[in-house]
Amino acid sequence: MPGQFEPIPGGGAAVALDDVEVSIIRSLAVQLLELIGPGPAEDAPDDPLAELFAEGPSEPPSDPVLRRLFPDAYGDPLGTPQAAEAEEQRAHSAEFRRYTENDLRTGKRESALVVVRTLDALSTGAAGEGGAVLKLSPEESRQWLRALNDLRLAIGARLEIADEDDTDLLYRLPDEDPRKPMVMAYLWLGGLQESLVATLLP
Repeated sequence: MPGQFEPIPGGGAAVALDDVEVSIIRSLAVQLLELIGPGPAEDAPDDPLAELFAEGPSEPPSDPVLRRLFPDAYGDPLGTPQAAEAEEQRAHSAEFRRYTENDLRTGKRESALVVVRTLDALSTGAAGEGGAVLKLSPEESRQWLRALNDLRLAIGARLEIADEDDTDLLYRLPDEDPRKPMVMAYLWLGGLQESLVATLLP
């Protein structure tokens, strides 16, 4: 089981993690939570309707990671649109973002929180010296899958990965390249994500 998720009886998944791996994933999830930020009703916790009816932003985020996590809904994938088309796409994207981004942020925040909480609940030593076996319910597995995807998107944005060719180039980075640790985390999380997907397949 080391290094990859495996299905467990009754549904869900399990993976053996050592203390360093737990620390890395938890730290990345906490950083993701900080980046996503609090919900729109954090200043009014006594009003349960505040967040429900709060409008989100209409402009895309300036941070490239947040732009990757919350991309525009409308765009021309085949090239640069004409000026009129571009303006129309911006208007549609702004309207879509205004009414969906808060919900998207809430979902991503909840998935990252599940990662932090399940890691915090681990009893170390179950997998041997300095390690533990993380066991997830089917719903926790789905939340973890979403969070792993978000973490890889975030790291990929920092590494400026646009397509598979960029990933291939990262494999060949010399050890002294300052991006190497981030690349290793990106690839490792990809392996975890792939193995977790396999446990959710019928």
